[in-house]
Amino acid sequence: MKVGYVRVSTAEQNTERQEILMEQLRVEKIFIDKCSGKNANRPKLMEMMNFVREGDTVIVESISRFARNTKDLLTLVEQLTEMGVQFESQKEKIDTSTPAGQFMLTVFGAMSELEREYILARQKEGIEAKKARGEYKGRQPIEVDKSQFEQEYKLWKSGQITATTAMSHLGLKPNTFYRRVKEYDEKHNVAGGTV
Repeated sequence: MKVGYVRVSTAEQNTERQEILMEQLRVEKIFIDKCSGKNANRPKLMEMMNFVREGDTVIVESISRFARNTKDLLTLVEQLTEMGVQFESQKEKIDTSTPAGQFMLTVFGAMSELEREYILARQKEGIEAKKARGEYKGRQPIEVDKSQFEQEYKLWKSGQITATTAMSHLGLKPNTFYRRVKEYDEKHNVAGGTV
């Protein structure tokens, strides 16, 4: 069986492009995570790892969707290999059923991790340079129109929209949204708190 794994970093991001690719590859079952790939403790990844059986093939759009560092990548692929499951990454043209594919997996995994480290290093250098010039202000709080928040809040509380939809309309991440909800509930003495 062809089993697909799709991941985006946040609930607001779109998985359509990856899902279309899976459809084109005639993938029979897809597992979708909408969370950071920083660690392997992702609900749908765990579900997929428990689902696959000997003879199956796990297909991903790219290594970065499956794992964020070489150690996690190699650990996950090793677990799949021990179960008799092959791994394919479309972007990097990796197929673990071949020796060349196994070698390329290690190489691309190391390159992905190196690229991520370079990005983090550049971000840190940029922040340090701004601090030295007195320009760095830190992360700025997101300004949300009070009446717009109240409108989305009421639609969400009444069950007319989901929390995800409200977050999308307000441009807020889950932590910020629920913190604002808590503040609103406390300010307006809403019984029961958040749902």
